[in-house]
Amino acid sequence: MLPRANKLASSADFRRTMSARTRAGSRTLVVHIAARTDTAITGGPRFGLVVSKAVGNAVVRHRVSRKLRHVLLGSVDKLAREHDVVVRALPAAAEASSDDLRKDYLHALSAALRKLGAHDEPAKDTRD
Repeated sequence: MLPRANKLASSADFRRTMSARTRAGSRTLVVHIAARTDTAITGGPRFGLVVSKAVGNAVVRHRVSRKLRHVLLGSVDKLAREHDVVVRALPAAAEASSDDLRKDYLHALSAALRKLGAHDEPAKDTRD
């Protein structure tokens, strides 16, 4: 589970992150990223998930959400504290393995960070 401090909680935070227009996608998901400009940023990077009905029924959506939360947990210490990240699952995520989701997430996150101009790109995952 993601710690409470690392979760996007309000719909305003989701809207702000997704409307920042910095995103990158893969076959199974789209990563939206924004940098917070709060004067007092506490905690670490914050993450949110969007898994719509297009992905599948409730059982499938929850399975995809669990897999993605596990993937996101590995990014908590690799991103700057001011980053907010929203991961939007695409219908292909329903058939993807955890390893495929991890690879797609890391690839999309790296591309989104490049677009954002961030220099704290996450370390490459060497578990292949």
